[in-house]
Amino acid sequence: MKVTPHVAQNISGRASAIDGRTTRHAGYVISQCIRKRIEEGFGWIKTVAGQEQTKFRGRERVGFAFTFAAAAYNLVRLPKLMAAST
Repeated sequence: MKVTPHVAQNISGRASAIDGRTTRHAGYVISQCIRKRIEEGFGWIKTVAGQEQTKFRGRERVGFAFTFAAAAYNLVRLPKLMAAST
């Protein structure tokens, strides 16, 4: 399919599975910026919203708790997003 995964490159001195053929493209940089934005949301949900270990059983209740935490994260981000748009 000729698709290249945009996983994070290991630049700490070890060999990395991602080399310059992937990282030289502008799309890779954009992909990593978007990845960071997504990971920040999941990190907030785990730490601040207390979802690192669920307290519920069942797919519906766990899904509701995650959706509720994601909505809370969006409400926290909303003032910053509104200030940036003006």
